[in-house]
Amino acid sequence: MRRIRASAAGVAAEIGLSRESVNNWRNGASLPSPRSRDSLHACARYLRLTETETNLFFIAAGLAPEFPLQSEVESETPFAGFMDQLFVRLAQSTPYPITLLLSQAHWGQPPFREKLLARARAQYGEKATLHIQPPYSISADSSEYFAAIGRQCGFADVNSDYGFEAALEQRLNDGERVFCLVSRFEQGTPALRESLAGILRSLSEMHGGRLHLLLCGGEMLADLKYRSGDLSLLNIAQVSHWPDASTEDLHILVKQRWPDHAIVPSKLSALASMCGGHPALFEEAMLWLVDNPDAKENNFLTLRMYLTHSARLWQTFLPLTQNPASLTRLRTLLASDDLGRARPYLQDEDLRHLFWGNLIQVRGHGDQARLCWRCDIIRDAGLMVLE
Repeated sequence: MRRIRASAAGVAAEIGLSRESVNNWRNGASLPSPRSRDSLHACARYLRLTETETNLFFIAAGLAPEFPLQSEVESETPFAGFMDQLFVRLAQSTPYPITLLLSQAHWGQPPFREKLLARARAQYGEKATLHIQPPYSISADSSEYFAAIGRQCGFADVNSDYGFEAALEQRLNDGERVFCLVSRFEQGTPALRESLAGILRSLSEMHGGRLHLLLCGGEMLADLKYRSGDLSLLNIAQVSHWPDASTEDLHILVKQRWPDHAIVPSKLSALASMCGGHPALFEEAMLWLVDNPDAKENNFLTLRMYLTHSARLWQTFLPLTQNPASLTRLRTLLASDDLGRARPYLQDEDLRHLFWGNLIQVRGHGDQARLCWRCDIIRDAGLMVLE
């Protein structure tokens, strides 16, 4: 709160709670209840916490971390090959070096942000690497929104969308190649997001590949690529999806997060398969194993039941139960192994909700790509929600 000069009243207004509640949390007089998770998430975004800070914030509140499996420890890097390829593709993109890095729920936007920024600084240089995180506040007007973004880029006296565009254009006019990572692109109002996207697209088109853009988000960022067809603001961008963790990635993550808890490769593979590549489920499973060291390697029945009650799964399923049509559709989907052909953009609203909620995944490639449930645990959780 001190860092962004936020008052208790300001935080309370943004997250929909009383100033007294915020002060009680801050002073340690009370802890949030598990039902307050959405309010905590809104608070973390408003305070512009990093993924690591957000995890510490949730742990202090007695809740599971919001972004599991992430670590800023300098050692082996998970997903290193994917990150390298991401930057190679961006540098080779012509005529417009713009990449949308899309990630499903529980990975963060983007995942392992500090690793991506370190990789960018190594390739483009410290001064040529910009990092923008749009303000979360939906009450911020255009001048406040672009003034905040301008400060993040080191631009003085920016107080409008035009001022931000002119400041960034000046750097490009000087012949400098600039890399810009936009994390959590989806924060703020739709109008301000579209304004930022329009400015970045325009400058990219005008300056001959000198502005390299990596825009990170999820469903709403994908909308700016696909929803309006050829008129979409970001229709010229290429798309990359954050991948599921490989066994090697998980091995690195486990060593970083739980260095004192060895896990044999066969058990790690079985755990990964059981969780279907869902990062929050895998993290919850690892925490359970750490707390239950005597659990038999080949008997995960108790663990499966524990994971079926995961709040993360229930939070994603519950919105579909509020609408009769979606509820009926959910019953049908839960009874199916194959949920249909995968497309670059899912027009079906229910499938889109399940996909970005990270409950379903794409298996196969090209014309053979299909939508499937990530794992049986997720389907069992859905059936419990229906009951």
